[in-house]
Amino acid sequence: MFADTKAFSGFAVDDIDEARKFYGETLGLETSDENGMLTLHIAGDRATLVYPKPDHTPADYTILNFPVDDIDATVDALAARGVQFERYDDFGQDEKGIFRKGGPEIAWFKDPAGNVLSVLKLD
Repeated sequence: MFADTKAFSGFAVDDIDEARKFYGETLGLETSDENGMLTLHIAGDRATLVYPKPDHTPADYTILNFPVDDIDATVDALAARGVQFERYDDFGQDEKGIFRKGGPEIAWFKDPAGNVLSVLKLD
């Protein structure tokens, strides 16, 4: 039924203007607006819808992952732009907030609405 449908994902935020600034300026993604919603134009033709929800409660899981070639350089660049990385008990993250103990190297951070995002090195 949906084999040829180009599905896309979306998530809520409490402030579209704040989201536009964070995703566009801080993360450097191309964005567009239509009908009061924001679209993130992610590489690989993977548009993601960001919609306003005044009573938004952030998810307690990662909603968006960004694979990168050099996690240290990416974490440093994001930190220089004011991004703060999350620390989780018992994860053993290093001083930058990067988890390096099995699986992909990964660092988590939040958008202004409190949604959890990550950068990760898959290789």
